[in-house]
Amino acid sequence: MKVSIRTVNRVWGHWMKNKEPLAPGKFGRPKTHLNEADKRLILEIHKEQNSGARRLEKIIEHEYGKHIPHNAIHQVLIEKGLATENKKKKMRRKPYIRYERKHSLSAVHLDWHTSKINGKEVCVVLDYSSRFILAGGEFDAAIGETSIDLVRKVLEDYGKVRKIREVITDHGSQFFANKTDKEGDSESAFDAFLAKNDIKHILAGVKHPQTNGKIEKWYHNLREK
Repeated sequence: MKVSIRTVNRVWGHWMKNKEPLAPGKFGRPKTHLNEADKRLILEIHKEQNSGARRLEKIIEHEYGKHIPHNAIHQVLIEKGLATENKKKKMRRKPYIRYERKHSLSAVHLDWHTSKINGKEVCVVLDYSSRFILAGGEFDAAIGETSIDLVRKVLEDYGKVRKIREVITDHGSQFFANKTDKEGDSESAFDAFLAKNDIKHILAGVKHPQTNGKIEKWYHNLREK
């Protein structure tokens, strides 16, 4: 049925707790419902300017200090026969890609985060495939040695299942030597530990948090919860 395991667990969990089916939710952004005054304003300005929805959106916001999304404006124009619907724009331009590894422990994410709740430094090891937190904790300081200890714990706890193949991090000083030493070497203790254990270190692009998006989302949930 092409339903994810996460959805199956959510539906089953709801049934076990409430003994009733989980009602399907609506997808996408909530629609903007305009009152008659907003519709009249759109039609009046369109009659004066004879412009499209995006242009009308800017005029209304600048002249009247009111924000009406251009999609809502476009729907009003369609209803009055002043615009046509472009079916090509309603189609997904690119297929949805779920970036994940096929097997757990083939790659893991590491990142440090400062908690706004207690000021502690938080670091976790997140599995790229299952999103499971393999190791982690709250610490007084964000240091490379702690990062090594967390990876070492994963190797000890899950090594019998499969050894970590790749570790994905940003360019933080806990993972990456941003400066060279007197001899011109720039290998960090974290890099040396990974090399010793035959683990490939993948660095996220500079100023590109999407590379570490899964763990960034986990920290977002941590802040919310």
